[in-house]
Amino acid sequence: MERYVAFDIGDKRIGVAVSDPFNTYALPSHTYFRRGFAADVQAVADIAREKGATLIVCGLPVNFDGSEALQTQKTARFIEALKEKAGVPVVCEDERFTTMMAHDTLISEGMSRQKRKNYVDALAAANILDGYLNKINKEHKNGR
Repeated sequence: MERYVAFDIGDKRIGVAVSDPFNTYALPSHTYFRRGFAADVQAVADIAREKGATLIVCGLPVNFDGSEALQTQKTARFIEALKEKAGVPVVCEDERFTTMMAHDTLISEGMSRQKRKNYVDALAAANILDGYLNKINKEHKNGR
């Protein structure tokens, strides 16, 4: 059985989400608080292993017009290091608007700003994974 794990990689926190057993939807898991580049890459690879990941989906931040930003380069560097450690395929997924959508959801639920810090990244990772799952399920339906 396949299980996908997604990461929303930020400078201070990394959100974690996992797919359901049938890879139809994403579930927010938790937020990892960063400690240092090498330790973070190892921790993320370990989280993927613990969750039974057969594929890792990493959000790739780009500007609204699709062009690269400084954060794109920083995240791409992290993803390249993760590919060496993970032992499973790692793919990138456009993460535009995923954090904004996560904030909007948590605000609409009345969550305080302080509490949102602990949940927003995991929910953003779930949005990233949902986007990826929707894309591959649509491709599968169309016979690709």
